[in-house]
Amino acid sequence: MRPIAPLRPSPIAGRWYENDPKKLAAEVDRYLNDAKLPDFAGDVVALIAPHAGHIYSGAVAGHAFVAVHDKNYDLVILLSPLHAPHPDSFLTSAHHAYATPLGEIIIARDLVNAVSADLEENLGFGITPIANDGEHSLEIELPFLQRVLPNDFELLPIMIRSTNVQELAVLGKALTKILRGRNALLVASTDLSHFYRQDQAKTLDSEMLHQIEILSPEGVLEAEEMGKGFACGRGAVAATLYAAKELGAKEVKILNYATSGDISGDYSSVVGYGAAVVLG
Repeated sequence: MRPIAPLRPSPIAGRWYENDPKKLAAEVDRYLNDAKLPDFAGDVVALIAPHAGHIYSGAVAGHAFVAVHDKNYDLVILLSPLHAPHPDSFLTSAHHAYATPLGEIIIARDLVNAVSADLEENLGFGITPIANDGEHSLEIELPFLQRVLPNDFELLPIMIRSTNVQELAVLGKALTKILRGRNALLVASTDLSHFYRQDQAKTLDSEMLHQIEILSPEGVLEAEEMGKGFACGRGAVAATLYAAKELGAKEVKILNYATSGDISGDYSSVVGYGAAVVLG
């Protein structure tokens, strides 16, 4: 068995976003600087951001991450889908750290293990570590975090295959135990509908964003099951909303919405992107 490298090798730098550190920093900063936020009150409990290549969803993602610009967090819990098939519900990186062109982000292994132990106790299974994963949806958010947060932070990354209400609710409660008493931020990574016409996409995405806005993890999952709305990271969003509600979240603000067609000009088959902030 080959040893696991300390750093997770990036499968997307240079393809999904800039590989040159200066160009990447400038690109992300442009998205952040261009974002205009509505007024909102309350503490930021969580963010929801899209995860396509920066050229497509970076402007929307900027609206989410600028909400925590210059805030200090010691820990970021980042939940995403795992797009590749896998038999297990919850997965994490087996590496010591994630690497982007902007530097390394250490994985909070002790906290990953604590969440996994909690899941083992309450579900009978924990979080499966995997090496050399090709998942883009988690990594794509990291350069934004590296540019908006002024201090070093540790990462608790979980990639989610489950869409089971019970499993996601238990994960949300397990994360709440980690979040309480810590200076931590929760981030969910998701895109919305895929490959519908622009008008259809807007209808589907409006329903999914509505369920997010009313803080309904069950509604997020049911919207997809009933074909009324779609989100590839619905498990990540649902677990985030479960955790946020446990922490006293009272409101969600939808900050921005667009589709790939707004960038490409092709409205015949688009992907939806939304940004939101969860407030306590």
